[in-house]
Amino acid sequence: MQPVNANERGAELVTLIERLTDDMKAAMKNKDKNRLTVIRMVRSSIKNKEIELKRPLTEDEALSVVAKEYKQHQDSLAEFVQANRDDLAEKARSEMAILKDYLPEPLTEEEVRRMVQEVIAQTGATSRADMKKVMTRLMPQVKGRADGKTVNRLVQESLQ
Repeated sequence: MQPVNANERGAELVTLIERLTDDMKAAMKNKDKNRLTVIRMVRSSIKNKEIELKRPLTEDEALSVVAKEYKQHQDSLAEFVQANRDDLAEKARSEMAILKDYLPEPLTEEEVRRMVQEVIAQTGATSRADMKKVMTRLMPQVKGRADGKTVNRLVQESLQ
């Protein structure tokens, strides 16, 4: 079962939250318990964030919630593998595959490296002392599409 494509509703753009709702209904119809559980978890996290902020989330904020869930699953997966819990590791992998459907296409390391060089040129950064200036400009551009640790490493390598 594929998630709802943004173009399936015609010309209007489907928000992440609408997509999650549509996919949840489809998962119920198809009796896909794993997908249904993951979607409910994400919707619950989004709802909790809305309650915390006392307002509806923007598309970027909702995407951040999904990215955070994905990152937590990555961390859990590493712990499960280290503890030789193959059953839990496999469950985490399958849930990560579902979460990945809701994240934008990740940037390659080469794309991030190119963006790092562009930001360094724009900011005039020359040393590690300028790292904060570069990271502040770069992170909004790669948010949800590149791992912060990778971005940090590439910036450090470029500012040596």
